[in-house]
Amino acid sequence: MSAELIKELRARTGAGMSDCKKALVENDNDLSKAADWLRIKGMAAAAKKSGRIAAEGLVGHYVHAGGRIAVMVEVNCETDFVSLNEGFQNLVKDIAMHIASEKPLFVSKDEVDPAAYEAEKAVQIGRVLEEGKPAAVAEKIVEGRMKKWLSEVVLLEQTFIKDDTKTIASMISDAVAKIGENIKIRRFTRYEVGEGLEKRSADFAAEVAEVAAAAAH
Repeated sequence: MSAELIKELRARTGAGMSDCKKALVENDNDLSKAADWLRIKGMAAAAKKSGRIAAEGLVGHYVHAGGRIAVMVEVNCETDFVSLNEGFQNLVKDIAMHIASEKPLFVSKDEVDPAAYEAEKAVQIGRVLEEGKPAAVAEKIVEGRMKKWLSEVVLLEQTFIKDDTKTIASMISDAVAKIGENIKIRRFTRYEVGEGLEKRSADFAAEVAEVAAAAAH
Protein backbone atom coordinates (compact mmCIF):
# COMPACT_ATOMS: atom_id res chain seq x y z
CA MET A 1 0.00 0.00 0.00
CA SER A 2 1.61 3.27 -1.14
CA ALA A 3 1.59 6.52 0.78
CA GLU A 4 0.27 8.20 -2.39
CA LEU A 5 -2.77 5.93 -2.41
CA ILE A 6 -3.54 6.78 1.20
CA LYS A 7 -3.03 10.48 0.47
CA GLU A 8 -5.39 10.35 -2.52
CA LEU A 9 -8.11 8.58 -0.52
CA ARG A 10 -7.71 11.06 2.32
CA ALA A 11 -8.02 14.00 -0.11
CA ARG A 12 -11.11 12.44 -1.68
CA THR A 13 -12.93 11.63 1.57
CA GLY A 14 -11.43 13.82 4.29
CA ALA A 15 -11.10 10.74 6.52
CA GLY A 16 -8.20 10.26 8.94
CA MET A 17 -4.97 8.52 8.00
CA SER A 18 -5.66 5.35 10.00
CA ASP A 19 -9.21 5.09 8.63
CA CYS A 20 -7.91 5.44 5.06
CA LYS A 21 -5.36 2.69 5.65
CA LYS A 22 -8.03 0.39 7.06
CA ALA A 23 -10.42 1.15 4.19
CA LEU A 24 -7.77 0.29 1.60
CA VAL A 25 -6.86 -2.94 3.40
CA GLU A 26 -10.54 -3.95 3.60
CA ASN A 27 -11.07 -3.25 -0.11
CA ASP A 28 -7.86 -4.58 -1.73
CA ASN A 29 -6.50 -1.08 -2.43
CA ASP A 30 -9.48 -0.21 -4.64
CA LEU A 31 -9.91 3.57 -4.21
CA SER A 32 -13.57 3.73 -5.24
CA LYS A 33 -14.60 0.83 -3.03
CA ALA A 34 -12.54 2.21 -0.14
CA ALA A 35 -14.23 5.62 -0.49
CA ASP A 36 -17.66 3.98 -0.47
CA TRP A 37 -16.66 1.88 2.56
CA LEU A 38 -15.62 5.00 4.46
CA ARG A 39 -18.84 6.75 3.57
CA ILE A 40 -20.96 3.81 4.75
CA LYS A 41 -19.04 3.68 8.03
CA GLY A 42 -19.40 7.44 8.41
CA MET A 43 -23.14 7.36 7.79
CA ALA A 44 -23.52 4.58 10.36
CA ALA A 45 -21.56 6.64 12.88
CA ALA A 46 -23.69 9.69 12.09
CA ALA A 47 -26.88 7.69 12.66
CA LYS A 48 -25.63 6.63 16.11
CA LYS A 49 -24.93 10.26 17.03
CA SER A 50 -28.20 11.66 15.66
CA GLY A 51 -30.04 11.32 18.98
CA ARG A 52 -27.46 13.21 21.00
CA ILE A 53 -28.24 16.74 22.15
CA ALA A 54 -26.74 19.49 19.97
CA ALA A 55 -27.26 22.85 21.70
CA GLU A 56 -24.04 24.67 20.80
CA GLY A 57 -23.05 25.89 17.36
CA LEU A 58 -23.06 28.99 15.21
CA VAL A 59 -25.35 31.41 13.44
CA GLY A 60 -23.70 31.77 10.06
CA HIS A 61 -24.47 34.33 7.38
CA TYR A 62 -23.90 34.94 3.70
CA VAL A 63 -24.52 38.08 1.63
CA HIS A 64 -24.54 37.91 -2.16
CA ALA A 65 -25.10 40.01 -5.27
CA GLY A 66 -24.23 43.43 -3.90
CA GLY A 67 -26.40 43.00 -0.83
CA ARG A 68 -29.52 41.94 -2.72
CA ILE A 69 -29.61 38.45 -1.14
CA ALA A 70 -28.73 37.57 2.47
CA VAL A 71 -29.01 34.40 4.54
CA MET A 72 -28.75 33.61 8.26
CA VAL A 73 -28.62 29.97 9.35
CA GLU A 74 -28.28 28.29 12.76
CA VAL A 75 -26.25 25.08 12.73
CA ASN A 76 -25.91 23.21 16.02
CA CYS A 77 -23.22 20.90 17.38
CA GLU A 78 -22.64 19.35 20.80
CA THR A 79 -19.77 21.43 22.19
CA ASP A 80 -18.48 24.97 22.04
CA PHE A 81 -15.06 23.52 21.16
CA VAL A 82 -16.39 22.13 17.87
CA SER A 83 -18.17 25.40 17.04
CA LEU A 84 -14.69 27.00 16.94
CA ASN A 85 -13.37 24.30 14.62
CA GLU A 86 -12.47 25.61 11.15
CA GLY A 87 -14.10 22.63 9.45
CA PHE A 88 -17.38 23.26 11.25
CA GLN A 89 -17.23 26.99 10.48
CA ASN A 90 -16.64 26.27 6.78
CA LEU A 91 -19.58 23.86 6.82
CA VAL A 92 -21.86 26.61 8.17
CA LYS A 93 -20.62 29.06 5.50
CA ASP A 94 -21.23 26.51 2.75
CA ILE A 95 -24.78 25.86 4.00
CA ALA A 96 -25.55 29.60 4.10
CA MET A 97 -24.21 30.04 0.55
CA HIS A 98 -26.24 27.04 -0.64
CA ILE A 99 -29.45 28.48 0.85
CA ALA A 100 -28.81 31.80 -0.90
CA SER A 101 -28.50 30.00 -4.22
CA GLU A 102 -31.14 27.26 -3.99
CA LYS A 103 -33.98 28.98 -2.07
CA PRO A 104 -35.20 26.09 0.12
CA LEU A 105 -38.46 26.60 2.00
CA PHE A 106 -38.04 24.05 4.80
CA VAL A 107 -35.13 22.45 6.68
CA SER A 108 -36.45 18.87 6.63
CA LYS A 109 -39.40 16.88 5.28
CA ASP A 110 -40.86 16.81 8.79
CA GLU A 111 -41.18 20.60 8.67
CA VAL A 112 -43.02 20.78 5.34
CA ASP A 113 -46.26 22.71 5.74
CA PRO A 114 -49.09 20.19 5.07
CA ALA A 115 -51.11 22.92 3.32
CA ALA A 116 -48.20 23.68 0.97
CA TYR A 117 -47.74 19.96 0.27
CA GLU A 118 -51.43 19.43 -0.53
CA ALA A 119 -51.54 22.54 -2.72
CA GLU A 120 -48.57 21.30 -4.76
CA LYS A 121 -50.09 17.82 -4.97
CA ALA A 122 -53.33 19.29 -6.32
CA VAL A 123 -51.34 21.11 -9.00
CA GLN A 124 -49.55 17.90 -10.00
CA ILE A 125 -52.81 15.94 -10.11
CA GLY A 126 -54.23 18.65 -12.38
CA ARG A 127 -51.18 18.43 -14.64
CA VAL A 128 -51.49 14.65 -14.93
CA LEU A 129 -55.18 14.92 -15.84
CA GLU A 130 -54.42 17.61 -18.45
CA GLU A 131 -51.73 15.39 -19.93
CA GLY A 132 -54.26 12.58 -20.28
CA LYS A 133 -52.16 10.00 -18.46
CA PRO A 134 -53.79 6.59 -17.84
CA ALA A 135 -55.36 6.26 -14.39
CA ALA A 136 -53.22 3.17 -13.75
CA VAL A 137 -49.99 5.19 -13.81
CA ALA A 138 -51.29 8.62 -12.76
CA GLU A 139 -50.81 7.98 -9.04
CA LYS A 140 -47.18 6.89 -9.51
CA ILE A 141 -46.49 9.92 -11.70
CA VAL A 142 -47.85 12.28 -9.05
CA GLU A 143 -45.86 10.45 -6.36
CA GLY A 144 -42.67 10.85 -8.39
CA ARG A 145 -43.30 14.53 -9.00
CA MET A 146 -43.96 15.13 -5.32
CA LYS A 147 -40.63 13.49 -4.45
CA LYS A 148 -38.98 15.81 -6.95
CA TRP A 149 -40.75 18.81 -5.41
CA LEU A 150 -39.51 17.83 -1.95
CA SER A 151 -35.97 17.57 -3.30
CA GLU A 152 -36.32 21.14 -4.54
CA VAL A 153 -37.88 22.82 -1.48
CA VAL A 154 -36.41 20.85 1.46
CA LEU A 155 -32.89 21.92 2.39
CA LEU A 156 -31.67 18.50 3.54
CA GLU A 157 -32.96 16.87 0.33
CA GLN A 158 -31.32 19.35 -2.04
CA THR A 159 -28.17 18.57 -4.02
CA PHE A 160 -25.23 20.53 -2.63
CA ILE A 161 -24.22 23.32 -5.03
CA LYS A 162 -20.50 22.59 -4.67
CA ASP A 163 -20.76 18.82 -5.15
CA ASP A 164 -23.59 17.29 -7.15
CA THR A 165 -22.80 13.82 -5.78
CA LYS A 166 -24.03 14.85 -2.32
CA THR A 167 -27.23 16.10 -0.76
CA ILE A 168 -27.10 18.52 2.16
CA ALA A 169 -28.13 15.59 4.39
CA SER A 170 -25.20 13.43 3.24
CA MET A 171 -22.84 16.40 3.59
CA ILE A 172 -23.98 16.74 7.22
CA SER A 173 -23.46 12.99 7.76
CA ASP A 174 -19.93 13.26 6.36
CA ALA A 175 -19.21 16.17 8.71
CA VAL A 176 -20.54 14.21 11.70
CA ALA A 177 -18.25 11.29 10.85
CA LYS A 178 -15.26 13.61 10.45
CA ILE A 179 -15.85 15.91 13.43
CA GLY A 180 -17.28 13.28 15.78
CA GLU A 181 -20.31 15.19 17.08
CA ASN A 182 -23.97 15.37 16.22
CA ILE A 183 -24.66 18.28 13.83
CA LYS A 184 -28.08 19.66 12.98
CA ILE A 185 -29.38 22.54 10.89
CA ARG A 186 -31.98 24.11 13.16
CA ARG A 187 -33.40 27.03 11.15
CA PHE A 188 -32.63 29.59 8.49
CA THR A 189 -33.92 32.86 7.07
CA ARG A 190 -33.37 34.03 3.50
CA TYR A 191 -33.92 37.62 2.37
CA GLU A 192 -34.04 38.88 -1.20
CA VAL A 193 -34.60 42.53 -2.07
CA GLY A 194 -38.08 43.07 -3.50
CA GLU A 195 -39.23 39.50 -2.84
CA GLY A 196 -42.99 39.39 -2.44
CA LEU A 197 -43.49 42.93 -3.66
CA GLU A 198 -45.33 43.85 -6.82
CA LYS A 199 -42.82 45.10 -9.38
CA ARG A 200 -43.36 47.53 -12.22
CA SER A 201 -43.75 45.76 -15.53
CA ALA A 202 -43.89 48.72 -17.96
CA ASP A 203 -40.76 48.88 -20.13
CA PHE A 204 -38.45 51.90 -20.14
CA ALA A 205 -39.29 52.98 -23.70
CA ALA A 206 -43.01 53.14 -22.92
CA GLU A 207 -42.31 55.13 -19.78
CA VAL A 208 -40.21 57.68 -21.71
CA ALA A 209 -42.92 58.00 -24.37
CA GLU A 210 -45.51 58.65 -21.67
CA VAL A 211 -43.40 61.37 -20.03
CA ALA A 212 -42.73 62.98 -23.43
CA ALA A 213 -46.43 63.02 -24.30
CA ALA A 214 -47.29 64.65 -20.97
CA ALA A 215 -44.60 67.30 -21.49
CA ALA A 216 -45.98 68.14 -24.97
CA HIS A 217 -49.25 69.19 -23.39
